[in-house]
Amino acid sequence: MKNVAKWAAAAALSVGALSVTVTTASAAIVCNNAGECWHVKKAYTYKPEFGVVVHPNHWRWAAHEKYVWREHTGRGYWRNGVWITF
Repeated sequence: MKNVAKWAAAAALSVGALSVTVTTASAAIVCNNAGECWHVKKAYTYKPEFGVVVHPNHWRWAAHEKYVWREHTGRGYWRNGVWITF
């Protein structure tokens, strides 16, 4: 019975330690002034000269607005149809 209690305690400690090390994801939608939008998984700091707007992940454009999805992985932004890495 002591072994079962030791295993249960070890399992509880392992789960507790794992929950401390897990980081929360910060997803967002970023759009440039040309109407190109993409998803980001991390909160990046975009310089004002990049001409982008960061929206919360649940943001959706209205029916009268003209946007397109242009997904890309990594850090960067779309400018004139070209992915610029930073």
